[in-house]
Amino acid sequence: MTDQSELDRLEAEFTTAIEDALDEATLEDVRIAALGKKGRVSELMKGLGKMSPEERKEMGPKLNGLKDRLNEALAARKSALKEAVLEARLATEKVDVTLPVRDSALEQGRIHPLSQVYDEVISIFADMGFAVEQGPDIETDNYNFTALNFPEGHPAREMHDTFYFEPREDGSRLLLRTHTSPVQARTMEAGKPPFRFVAPGRTYRCDSDQTHTPQFHQIEGLVIDEETHLGHLKWTLEEFLRAFFEVEGVELRFRPSFFPFTEPSMEVDVRCARLGNEIRIGEGDDWLEILGCGMVHPNVLKNCGVDPEKYQGFAFGMGIDRIAMLKYGIPDLRAFFESDLRWLRHYGFAALDVPTLAGGLSS
Repeated sequence: MTDQSELDRLEAEFTTAIEDALDEATLEDVRIAALGKKGRVSELMKGLGKMSPEERKEMGPKLNGLKDRLNEALAARKSALKEAVLEARLATEKVDVTLPVRDSALEQGRIHPLSQVYDEVISIFADMGFAVEQGPDIETDNYNFTALNFPEGHPAREMHDTFYFEPREDGSRLLLRTHTSPVQARTMEAGKPPFRFVAPGRTYRCDSDQTHTPQFHQIEGLVIDEETHLGHLKWTLEEFLRAFFEVEGVELRFRPSFFPFTEPSMEVDVRCARLGNEIRIGEGDDWLEILGCGMVHPNVLKNCGVDPEKYQGFAFGMGIDRIAMLKYGIPDLRAFFESDLRWLRHYGFAALDVPTLAGGLSS
């Protein structure tokens, strides 16, 4: 039978171990050594069954009292350790409540100006009744040139610095499209008049400077029916530019030009004011070239399976990158493709700024 002095030594030993525990892992080791299944106090508790009733009556309360006191000491030390950890964290993880609230991830993200302008342009033309058509970036010589009245050897082909692929077995060569006009040819070939659609997308030419990049974006429009004429083209462009630049009115100037796929062909200038590095559309006494257009050449209609004796229409095209630079005052085209987050935070748009004609395209 264990005497009182042995119980006192056992209690003193474990009490000291509990007080000396510096973390919860060490404290748990002390608990297991004392009160675990094979702990020293637990082993003594198991011996009660072998004692006589008189001995059990005497030792039972003493062992239970020891067990309770050790449990209380363990709980108190565990609470003290948790409080110490919290105090340490509070001392090192200070929060400056005077700092502004950080933006959420949704507010920090930015829509690229090209993506925004892409959506703006489509919103305007959709409101005017235009559909949207798409085509492949890798094109055949036929759809990129021949069907659009660029026969082999035509000098106008030299105006397009083209990325060609290696020749195929039959000698033909695929290429990266130099404009989105192949979408017009493909759509006319696959359908029947009337047509009214725009074709936005990426295009490619071997050119690189402040206003040219090897890969850029265009949007072209096509209207084909039995009655469309230049007056409709002029109204369409005026309405588009007025809505896009968000000004009350624009004044256009049409100059004769040459494109193989239109006849007559015209360059379009818009009235503007130049104030230092700023260009203001719709005011002033200066002019700025902004797009090309014309009536679709009969050869193009014929090449795409449309009867030029019955149908006519107009086409136009402009650089999405260029009109984005003009609207938002971006001086260098190459910055669009440099993936500079500082630039994007400055010129980009909030994720929920969806262009609408009713709410304002760039509101």
